[in-house]
Amino acid sequence: MNCDSGAILVLSGPSGAGKSTLLNEIIPDIGECYFSISTTTRPIREGESHGIHYYFVSEEEFKQDIEEEMFLEYAYVHGNYYGTSMKPVKRALKAGKLVVFDIDVQGNTVVTNRLGDITTSVFISPPTLSELKKRLEHRQTDAQEVIDRRIKMAKKEIQRISEYDYLIINDDLEEAANVLRTIAKAARLKIPGNEINEFTRKWEDID
Repeated sequence: MNCDSGAILVLSGPSGAGKSTLLNEIIPDIGECYFSISTTTRPIREGESHGIHYYFVSEEEFKQDIEEEMFLEYAYVHGNYYGTSMKPVKRALKAGKLVVFDIDVQGNTVVTNRLGDITTSVFISPPTLSELKKRLEHRQTDAQEVIDRRIKMAKKEIQRISEYDYLIINDDLEEAANVLRTIAKAARLKIPGNEINEFTRKWEDID
C-alpha cells in the first residue's frame, strides 16, 4: 500500500557513538535515500565541504531563517545553532525516498511531533560512557573543553532513550550495522495514518 511513499529514519546519539560510520555501512542496501543535511553556524572543519557535510551559515542568516519559519527543527548545541530545512525533505518524501536525519534528542521530539506517522527513530550509543570518552579523545578533532561538553550532554541524552523506537548499542560494528539495516528497511513499510484511514474506509464498503 505504501511502497511508493517516502518515510523518515531518525538517528540520534552522542557525538562519537558511530552514527555516520553505521550509516555508511548500510546505505548501499536500503534503497534510495536522502540524507538530510543540517545547517549550522559552527566553523567549518578541515576536510568538510559546504553543502556536503553541512550548510555553513552565519548566526545572522540562521536567525533570519528562524523568523521565516524555514526550519523543521533547530537547536542551540555546544555554542552553535543547528537546524533542518523542510523544503528538501518534502521533495524527497514526495519522490518516495527514505529521508535520514542525524539529529539530537531535541530535534527528534520536533520531527516525531510533526511527522510521527512516517517516522522511525533510533538511538545509537556506545556501550559505556568510558568508551564514549575514549572514542572522542581518539579522533583528535576537538579540544578537551569541547570533549567535556559533549560528555556532559551525552549524560543528559542517555536519559531520553525511552522516547525512541529502537536502541542500538554500537559495540560490534558489523552486528550494529545489521540491526540498523533491518530497521531502515522496516521503516519504509510504516504506513501513514491517512493511508490507514483510507484503507479502513474502503474495507468497510459493501457492494
